[in-house]
Amino acid sequence: MSKLAAEYHSVPSLDAATRNRMFALFNRYYDAVDAAQFEQDLNGKSIAILLWDAQQELQGFSTIEVCRVDETSPECMLLYSGDTIISHEHWGEQRLAYAWCYFAGQIKKQRPETPLYWFLIVKGHRTYRYLPAFTRRFFPRHREATPAELQNIVDIVALKKFGRAYNPATGVLHFDKPRGHLRQEWSELGEEIVRKPDVQYFLKRNPGYVSGDELVCITELCDDNMRFISRTAFLEGLNSCRDGLIFDVASLASAGS
Repeated sequence: MSKLAAEYHSVPSLDAATRNRMFALFNRYYDAVDAAQFEQDLNGKSIAILLWDAQQELQGFSTIEVCRVDETSPECMLLYSGDTIISHEHWGEQRLAYAWCYFAGQIKKQRPETPLYWFLIVKGHRTYRYLPAFTRRFFPRHREATPAELQNIVDIVALKKFGRAYNPATGVLHFDKPRGHLRQEWSELGEEIVRKPDVQYFLKRNPGYVSGDELVCITELCDDNMRFISRTAFLEGLNSCRDGLIFDVASLASAGS
């Protein structure tokens, strides 16, 4: 049984004390971040998943923007991952992964005919490794080229959100003013980790990650593409009763992201 409890909150409902706790935890692991930028990014998201320990200390969180992209055919829904962190004492626990995938299933339940994608910008190899852990086909990756239809979604959304910071040729975000990178003690790579093909690929595609460059990634969230653990949580959310919905997608989705 997990030692942590997950809660879902709409971002506007978060009080000042909770926001301060979130930033303090984030600042513990990331360098070159400031409270104003963190607050701005947070306010651009739809919900926050918060992880609490038995003493009601915040041990992790993830923020998500639920958005609709109507410039593509067919239109699609995105879950755009924002700032995410878990206290290192709880690395290896799956409570946040379960809560995130359960929420994704609930979004899919409300729009079953609309493709649902996970859109995330990746600062480090640990985050990138969530992609093969959660899903079977994700992009970019070393095994195959990104399909044109997915690259089109990535380019549309990244250019709209980040403008000239996004380089379509490399798929990487580079900001004139750094927006945060892992502190050195958390970003060092052991020999065993470096040998993993997914890590080698990430380092090749995003060599500037140490100074805050971010690789733009995408994967489809659907039954056929989810791996066992993530699929279990996703299907539980997908099959939940209507009265058990955490949030109504119509109240969360913003047109055109």
